[in-house]
Amino acid sequence: MVRRNNRSKVITEGAQRSPNRAMLRAVGFKDEDFDKPIVGIANGFSTVTPCNAGIDRLANCAEHAFHQAGGMPQMFGTITISDGISMGTPGMRYSLVSREVIADSIETVVNGQSMDGVLAIGGCDKNLPGAMIAIARLNVPAVFVYGGTIKPGHWKNQDLTIVSCFEAVGAFSAKSIDQEELMNIERHACPGVGSCGGMYTANTMSCAIEAMGMSLPFSSTMAAEDQEKADSAGASARALIDAIETGLTPRHIMTRQAFENAIAVVMALGGSTNAVLHLLAIAHAAEVPLTLDDFEKIRARVPVLCDMKPSGRFVTTDLHHAGGLPAVMRLLLDHGILHGEALTIEGTTLEQRLAGFRFSAGQQVIRSWDQPVYPQGHLAILYGNLAPEGAVAKISGIRQSILTGPARTFDSEEACMNTIMDGGIQAGDVVVIRYEGPKGGPGMREMLSPTSALIGAGLGDKVALITDGRFSGGTYGLVVGHVSPEAAEGGAIALICEGDTITVDAERRLLQLHVDDDELERRRQLWHPPVSTVKRGVLAKYARLVSSASKGAVTDLFE
Repeated sequence: MVRRNNRSKVITEGAQRSPNRAMLRAVGFKDEDFDKPIVGIANGFSTVTPCNAGIDRLANCAEHAFHQAGGMPQMFGTITISDGISMGTPGMRYSLVSREVIADSIETVVNGQSMDGVLAIGGCDKNLPGAMIAIARLNVPAVFVYGGTIKPGHWKNQDLTIVSCFEAVGAFSAKSIDQEELMNIERHACPGVGSCGGMYTANTMSCAIEAMGMSLPFSSTMAAEDQEKADSAGASARALIDAIETGLTPRHIMTRQAFENAIAVVMALGGSTNAVLHLLAIAHAAEVPLTLDDFEKIRARVPVLCDMKPSGRFVTTDLHHAGGLPAVMRLLLDHGILHGEALTIEGTTLEQRLAGFRFSAGQQVIRSWDQPVYPQGHLAILYGNLAPEGAVAKISGIRQSILTGPARTFDSEEACMNTIMDGGIQAGDVVVIRYEGPKGGPGMREMLSPTSALIGAGLGDKVALITDGRFSGGTYGLVVGHVSPEAAEGGAIALICEGDTITVDAERRLLQLHVDDDELERRRQLWHPPVSTVKRGVLAKYARLVSSASKGAVTDLFE
């Protein structure tokens, strides 16, 4: 077998390497195996969350396929945090941190063992960008395998997802539903394994990775429980062996054009705000220039084409049955949005990959180009005196894109949530949740609980919410996150007083505090950063190293 960049020979060749080979023999290597490419399987299997509970089956399929294709697989584990389970708790501070732990762990094993390539399998939200950050850093042949989406739950002829539960809590607090209805929604929302079923963060990122060419076609929308997902894992292993033989590495694929394709797809799908944060971080790892302004430029020319939850009607399995991501990308390519010359993991161009696909008018999930859900992308980048470094607004599922109102300020998610549940937020308010940024949290928690509670209480299109924290992919409404600089760094969001007038204007892409500069400077002189209670461990290290959200909240921005 002809191989290029054979890193594993570093540990398997020569008489002086006998101890290395002896240890490999103990895990199953035979004489003939030392001439095969050693390929890592970064296995995110875990019963911590349904997102990852079905992954071991996929890892085993990939392992078998590697053996058949002439590779020598080595399985190793990496962690996961369940965003849905930790949501609304102090544990959510570890969610974004886990992205870096996953990236660091995969990089450490693959480089430490001089592997020739890596197949990474992940399910829950941070598995996907964490694996892709590692893949970009390593730049050895690699492929990503998504664990798959959950199938929808059902109750009273309605498709349910985990977000249905969060919104039901708000409806219960507003006395719109009773305890029995709340419990029935909870019991039926998650019927099996797989990642949260709408176009939330995991499914958004799986689609972005497929759009970049780093996973196989259709793989981003398959259901976790279906046989085609296991078959795709095996096919991914075979594609990786081919990439090792030809020397095709991630940075051949993860180019500027690939990132622009991914952003366009996120806009067309109505995807998660977290895609902005994660694509910036992956681009940083790949050394590809990418800024917030690039998202705004692409948003202006890409309509939202898919009617997907959380603000739309359909779940990801519906998108799969309607033609999957290739159908969406074909539509974008036909209208000059995508870079067809970008490479894919199969060694073909994106245009070649999509050659056999056409948009089908016989379905309702993917709209035609001239009848989009929204005429422009739904993720807007806002600036103003509250966000001089930028902020990310999700403007899907709203009736008004402009709101000026009094600030209701909260220094934590919990304080805000208590007020919402007590009925203390009124129509026209601008809710401000601060000190939840990357450093201030630390960990940049998602605000799904308060945003879902507002929607459940009937206030989703009547208030705005701004934060230096993040939002779940399940969030919709007039919400603005990633406000930078964050409060803990002395950003203007820290200087807002209760009752100050704030304007959120998605049309002009403006986030403005109506307080004059002299008064803001006076407040700044009186402001003192809060004293963190986190002194040791992973959160303390993260707070010390993490960058602004406007740079992707990365932990290795040293230049």
